[in-house]
Amino acid sequence: MLSILSGADVAEFTYLRERLQTTDGNLSVHLSKLEKAGYVSVQKQFVKRTPVTHYRITERGRKALLHYVQDLKSLLGANFEPSKGLGSGWKKKERK
Repeated sequence: MLSILSGADVAEFTYLRERLQTTDGNLSVHLSKLEKAGYVSVQKQFVKRTPVTHYRITERGRKALLHYVQDLKSLLGANFEPSKGLGSGWKKKERK
């Protein structure tokens, strides 16, 4: 969720629900926890009498995401490259 928000200025609840293919309830719970942690900010408004909720990643959320990615890289090691197709993503060590 944070990775989606990091690539967008703002995202509506319905957009996040469709991208993540989840239910309203599950998404709402996750977003509430991220908001409570200070990782996302929420803006609620009405557009033509319809409630619309916008989410943005905060600076704190962006830093947490960067730390998470760095931790993953260190766990996976230097020999990991994301695969473009099928496969594990692990590079074979070249023999000398």
